Amino acid sequence: IIYQQCTHNTHILEREQTDSRKKRLVLKAVSRNLHGGFLLFLFRAPVTLLVHVCSPSVAMSTLGDKILDTALSKIGEKSLFTKELENALERNEVDLVVHSLKDLPTTLPAGFTIGAVLKRENPHDAVVLHPKHVGKTLETLPENSVIGTSSLRRAAQLKKRFSHLLFKDIRGNLNTRLKKLDEKEDFAAIILAAAGLGRMGWENRIGQVLGPEDCMYAVGQGALAVEVRSRDVDILEMVSVLHDPETVLRCIAERAFLRHLEGGCSVPVAVHTELKNSQLYLTGAVYSLDGSDSLKETMQTSVAAEDKRVQHVGVTATRIPGEAQDGAERLGVDLAKLLLSKGAKEILTVARQLNDAR
Repeated sequence: IIYQQCTHNTHILEREQTDSRKKRLVLKAVSRNLHGGFLLFLFRAPVTLLVHVCSPSVAMSTLGDKILDTALSKIGEKSLFTKELENALERNEVDLVVHSLKDLPTTLPAGFTIGAVLKRENPHDAVVLHPKHVGKTLETLPENSVIGTSSLRRAAQLKKRFSHLLFKDIRGNLNTRLKKLDEKEDFAAIILAAAGLGRMGWENRIGQVLGPEDCMYAVGQGALAVEVRSRDVDILEMVSVLHDPETVLRCIAERAFLRHLEGGCSVPVAVHTELKNSQLYLTGAVYSLDGSDSLKETMQTSVAAEDKRVQHVGVTATRIPGEAQDGAERLGVDLAKLLLSKGAKEILTVARQLNDAR
């Protein structure tokens, strides 16, 4: 439980996972002046940010929620799950927006910043098996079994690692995907983020968690972010207590890597980060759509440093040493430059072209 004093009306646009994977957005308008302050409660299942007062709520859908018959990588919009929320923030209808960090572009619109990055949950991908295949793994599934995933990143890595399997797009909210898996014979398994399943309380459906040797995760996967207006110093200070230092540094490195590659959901880019004894390790990789061509490298840097205030890849973390954030961002950029020098741009260009032509 986190307590913060607040002497003005506060509005929160909240992303809430209830009965589906669909990111339902709840607008909580605090209708009275909060002279005594308010409580922010953080729950795991579902993950929600609640204001401890009675307030009306309104559900909101984003473009990514509405377009369910097209692969995300082919829609061609970078702000699929964020644009409507940021519009509300810009209109001063809300003061905070809660996102899945992996949905946030690495370059934010002018006037916005990530004021808090919460402690990361399991960032890895998970295999959810058809009931008749429970107990199996991707490695032991029959040849030509069909695996459902809407992610180019997952498909590219898994095609390379499990060549006996077939991969097919699957869209829809979490309930819809599980229904497609359980009630039909179209898929032997589907791949989902372990964190998303955990937030829904559906860990029992996880048949296998994919480690980095099988499938590295997406930039920012497993972390929640609070987006605010850059000019709102009081709000920034208030939410800054939610920052998890390790998650912030790892995600700054990942986001810097992706931004320098000019990547997004339309290209297969994957990462893995670790922080040990003030050393930040970043592994990054790019893949062709079929996984046959790839580049993968690891770099490290020290993140022990003194404090200063600055924004890094859209993140403002005033309570975390600025030089440590500098180091994390440089690590991401340096690793991206290394991969680009080895031909990453060519791999990603071809991947984009082939994806557009599908």
